Amino acid sequence: MAGTAKVRTSMQAPLGKATSRFERKREAILDAATVLLNRHGVKGLTLGDVAAAVDLSTTSVTYYFRRKDELAGACMLRGIAALDAMVERALAEPTPQDRLKLLLDLYMERLRQSLAGEAPPLPELADLRALNPPVLGQVFAAFMKLFRHLRQIFDAPELQWLSRGRQTARTHLLLEQLFWSGAWLLKYDLEDYPRIRDRTFEILVGGLAAPGAEWRPAPIAMSDIEPPGRKDKGRETFLVAATKLINARGYRGASVDKISAALQVTKGSFYHHNDAKDDLVVSCFERSFEIMRRVQRLAMDLPGDEWTRICSAAAALCEFQLSERGPLLRMSALSAVPEPIRMQMVLQSARVSDRFAAMISDGIAEGSLRPVDPFIAAQMLNATLNAGAELAFWVPGIKPKAAPAIFARPLLMGLFEP
Repeated sequence: MAGTAKVRTSMQAPLGKATSRFERKREAILDAATVLLNRHGVKGLTLGDVAAAVDLSTTSVTYYFRRKDELAGACMLRGIAALDAMVERALAEPTPQDRLKLLLDLYMERLRQSLAGEAPPLPELADLRALNPPVLGQVFAAFMKLFRHLRQIFDAPELQWLSRGRQTARTHLLLEQLFWSGAWLLKYDLEDYPRIRDRTFEILVGGLAAPGAEWRPAPIAMSDIEPPGRKDKGRETFLVAATKLINARGYRGASVDKISAALQVTKGSFYHHNDAKDDLVVSCFERSFEIMRRVQRLAMDLPGDEWTRICSAAAALCEFQLSERGPLLRMSALSAVPEPIRMQMVLQSARVSDRFAAMISDGIAEGSLRPVDPFIAAQMLNATLNAGAELAFWVPGIKPKAAPAIFARPLLMGLFEP
């Protein structure tokens, strides 16, 4: 389905003069719903809350959207269409670098306009899998069309060496940078967005490596990554299974029944290890952050320079994502966590990024890394590593050992570099 397609509502818009009034009201509902969707996810979105936000009754909202899924899907389809229009404009530029620069300009300007109240917010698409059929299929089809469209950024004679799989991996990386930036840009004043765009572009094109540096990560054994001292192997097994299901199907799709069925245990056994599903999500996040911090510590103890340590940490986490011990829980699951707990998880994620920023700063000081903005570079690295959980979907058959070169290396060496 095209990115501009709309989820079918229970009634068609009236004809004549009433049409514009119908569309204005519909757009107002979508604006309010997108704000709530971004804040609470599909799970927490209610027609009643949307109705209250636009001073309508719930019955009036159902005149436009019969069910919550239809409303959430319409928000996402509208956002996908807006993104696709940006990609269309960017692809008119002559070179991949020019296309990337215009895309970043258009996207960050839209984020600025949204925060300034000059344009509706873009919906977060990370919770797409929480939708139900048939809306899920419609939105997913539109997203895949957007993805294929964006992949054309790499269509250039000088990039013919890129295989389709590598193009796909880099497109996934690029989209993740756009989506993740919506969170860390909140740290900055709106007037700083053009400067941030330029620094982001510089990192994507030039990478982090100093001139002459080579991609040679030191090996970190997967057996060393698993946090030591875990006595309850049964609970660890539950956490791995739940992480895989939540990443694949969203919070709603990873029911207690499905988690138990995947492990071939009873629901009673589930509740022996976990008080509730919300508690399980928090435990999955805590496990993921613990693993990332452990990889950072292992990398920091390696001999050599900071470039070697950054490469080694990134390579180990990319490999871990596809290993039998992986993956890490995607940050998209945050929308399912109660707000007070969500802030705790955001703080833990920030600590991981801040440690990467410190390592990058040390590398710049010693000359093994290019002089880039350490905070932005760390956020972009964190985004890449988080997105590695889905790499097997985008590049079927990829082996864990191959993942670092295909996915982490492009960010560290440059998106358009071999």
